[in-house]
Amino acid sequence: MREARKGMLLVISGPSGAGKGTLYNRVLAADPTITFSVSYTTRGPRPGEVDGKDYCFVTEEQFRQMLDRDGFLEHADVHGHLYGTPRQPVLDALEAGRSVMLDIDPQGALQVMEKMPDCVSVFILPPSFAELRRRLTGRGTEKPEEIERRLRNARGEVQLMGKYQYLVVNDDLEVAYRTLQGIVDAEKQRSSRYFPVVEEE
Repeated sequence: MREARKGMLLVISGPSGAGKGTLYNRVLAADPTITFSVSYTTRGPRPGEVDGKDYCFVTEEQFRQMLDRDGFLEHADVHGHLYGTPRQPVLDALEAGRSVMLDIDPQGALQVMEKMPDCVSVFILPPSFAELRRRLTGRGTEKPEEIERRLRNARGEVQLMGKYQYLVVNDDLEVAYRTLQGIVDAEKQRSSRYFPVVEEE
């Protein structure tokens, strides 16, 4: 059998601390056909983050220059910092038949959903706000006032979950991972993206 596939744009969102990174990294490790789109940001790197791998860390001036050149597929101001998805690498990958994963906040995700309605959108939820607070505190990467701001933002972000095609509650990591992987696997087989040719012999 001969077959061809069209690239899939996978949009992952969820509150800070919901476990998005852990889940999508598991999916990426298991599926080499998916490319991760590295976002640009004006915030500084956290301990262990690598420029060009986790994010492309730029100044606000550099970010705004890209914005003026229409260099972003989406962009947003999140927690006081600018974030954006570079347009051309995503379009090039999809054109070449490769799937692309975006880890973006709801502001940016809604922009992508409007511009690219064929995208697959997944919102990752924490089991409770108390658990979200525990996870954010346990990371040890933010000051208490930053944690409170992220929790406030999380309540607003959760209100947008109905805009997404799929919802995954990250209470049990293994269950959440299998659910997310199942979504990816099923969407790859959608007839608008998968084109098998049944031959006579």
